[in-house]
Amino acid sequence: MSSSRQLSKLPPIFALVAICLLSLPLSAQEAADPGFEKWVKDFRKTALKNGISGEVYDRAFKGITSPDQWVLDKASYQPEFKAPVWQYFDNRVQKRAVERGKKEKEKLQPWLDKIEQRFGVNPNILLAIWSVESSYGGILDNQNVMRSVIRSLATLAYADPQRKKFGRQQLLSALKILQSGDIDESHLTGSWAGAMGHTQFIPTSYQAYAVDMDGDGKRDIWNSIPDALGTAASLLSNNGWRKGETWGYEVTIPDRKLPAGKLTIGEWEKLGVKRANGEPFPRKSDKAELKLPDGRGGPAFLMLKNFFVIKRYNNSDRYATAIGLLADQIGGAPGLVHDWKRPFTRIDSAQVEELQKLLKDKGFYKGEIDGKAGSGTRKAIEAFEKSAGVDVQGYPSLEVLELLQSQ
Repeated sequence: MSSSRQLSKLPPIFALVAICLLSLPLSAQEAADPGFEKWVKDFRKTALKNGISGEVYDRAFKGITSPDQWVLDKASYQPEFKAPVWQYFDNRVQKRAVERGKKEKEKLQPWLDKIEQRFGVNPNILLAIWSVESSYGGILDNQNVMRSVIRSLATLAYADPQRKKFGRQQLLSALKILQSGDIDESHLTGSWAGAMGHTQFIPTSYQAYAVDMDGDGKRDIWNSIPDALGTAASLLSNNGWRKGETWGYEVTIPDRKLPAGKLTIGEWEKLGVKRANGEPFPRKSDKAELKLPDGRGGPAFLMLKNFFVIKRYNNSDRYATAIGLLADQIGGAPGLVHDWKRPFTRIDSAQVEELQKLLKDKGFYKGEIDGKAGSGTRKAIEAFEKSAGVDVQGYPSLEVLELLQSQ
């Protein structure tokens, strides 16, 4: 039933109150928090001391009278299990992401060429970052994920003891972004922690690296894909990206203990380390570090300088490896020679979606149909397996999909 039809059934005085409530911003409809309102008033002095105008500050906080509980829930959430290596990579380096990356590359080639000419960063790396950070911008329209950056950061600064300093620092930077005119407060949206735009930059990183790639006078990583990809390239370039070089090589290793730390490629070769695809290493003098993300039984890599530059974007070995692998496949390279260790038969993202739909139809799954097998999907699989009387494992496998299809 529409809002207008519902209001028509109310007595006049109640209808008037309801109309007033519906016209308010969502944050204003929630119960005001006097403590938070006092904090906002007090923080205004700090903002003014840091060069923020009173007009910008007041406009930014208009209608924001309480912290966002969703942000606090996200900040305090601890996953019930640490994602296995295969799950992390299967959810990011997948067929659909590769195919979309190739299409975007063809569509954006002129801009990618300009960005590469300016910053020297491989376009495939930028496309992989775009995919992993925001599903090629797909999350930006999801209001359950993208919230007011001002409110989110103020919430952390006010109510999260572990992130108060971070929240204050990022909030000041977000206010400076508003003051610059690059974006207005109604479009300054981001994740629960304030990561913004297609390439998910926190405000301080945005201030340090954002560029106006399309030349419209604004550094708009929310609406301009050239600006967003150019900003990602700016970060990598300013942190030492080596033009024309790769991020790492998949390798095979001998069955003996190998040294930790960085050696030249030539030194690694003398120790018995070879490229997994059988090709020679192009530069024997490059220094590299051996990484075994899944232990000795999984894929092995020699990581070069650009791998560690990617980690300046997100300080995680898994993240940087996923970006590199996805980028290579967007560029036309085959997948891994030695795949991740999985105790089941892998299915692709389209099949995971089918699995999720079937689980939802049977009442086991309530999450999004997104082709990513996170904890919610695995719990649903476990519940289904238990009801079906089979071994409970929780894997998004071909075996489970076929069992669902048969019932």
